[in-house]
Amino acid sequence: MKKIDWTLCLIADTEFASGRDIFSMTEEAVEEGVTLVQLRAKNLSDRDFLHLALKLSEKLEEKRTPLIINDRVDIAFSSGATGVHMGQDDLPLSYAREILGRDKLIGISANTKEEALLAEEGGADYLGVGPVYFTSTKKSANTPLGLEGFREIRKKVRIPILAIGGINHKNASDVMACGADGIAVISAIWGANNIHQAVKELLAAVKKGEKS
Repeated sequence: MKKIDWTLCLIADTEFASGRDIFSMTEEAVEEGVTLVQLRAKNLSDRDFLHLALKLSEKLEEKRTPLIINDRVDIAFSSGATGVHMGQDDLPLSYAREILGRDKLIGISANTKEEALLAEEGGADYLGVGPVYFTSTKKSANTPLGLEGFREIRKKVRIPILAIGGINHKNASDVMACGADGIAVISAIWGANNIHQAVKELLAAVKKGEKS
């Protein structure tokens, strides 16, 4: 399995893109320093999701940037993506591993210490822990963890953690100081007027937090 730079994950959400060119937007973000891309396409048909994943996988491979597929093990397998990220209600981790093999990444969303520990014990390669703060980009019943809640989960597991949920350039350093290996964002990049500037500010905040 290739070494992953977890620093800054862009969740490329087709619904949030609202008809804009997802390829050019992602390319802009990667050129400025995004280290990982997770493709989320809940509003697309299976056929369109696969078509998009194949095209994006090809583009990101040229830039040596890993592509993670949200939820869909079949799309991850068929598109040649680096791996899949799954929620608590998706396909059980053991089945996903059987399909994808050991060479693909499998990430699991966790909102509690119990979920985090079960994912690690089950063989997850990394966790998406959150929401750390309130976020309007994902409909979730989960209560924001806050920094203390995030820190408690960090203490319990050894695998890499991507912090997610309401993270921006103003609070990213605080999250990193709590032990995150990186951050995952949507609106902090795609909701910005200037994608290049947004990525720069996020990376600066992450570096600041790593030094804390």
